[in-house]
Amino acid sequence: MTGHDADVRAVFARRVAAWLAEDVDAYLACWHDDLELTLPGGAVVRGAAEYRDLVERSFAWAAPVSFDVHAIAADGDTVLADWTIRARRRADGVVVEWHGLSVCELRDGRITRWREHHLAPPAPVGRGPG
Repeated sequence: MTGHDADVRAVFARRVAAWLAEDVDAYLACWHDDLELTLPGGAVVRGAAEYRDLVERSFAWAAPVSFDVHAIAADGDTVLADWTIRARRRADGVVVEWHGLSVCELRDGRITRWREHHLAPPAPVGRGPG
């Protein structure tokens, strides 16, 4: 693994750890303030303040269960990733899973652009512990 590959993996590792810990500040520290996030369906989130609101609402909706990154490939500062996320809805304890692919651009070790595609959209997969 090259130094650049290790740096890319470190960005993803920080993002995953912060998400699992529900640490909004650490999570947003993985992103540039001028970020642009394109979600499935074409909705675009621009800037850290708008993204903070989305992240906080997400954590209010569901508690993280797992965030598995299956594969990462980098071409310079463009990174492709294949991942699966699970979260437990706070209202009813149902675990929701989604499998996706993302294309992101890094600048100075943080994410500046992110485009997310769902291979399997968020769907209940059962009840989690607790």
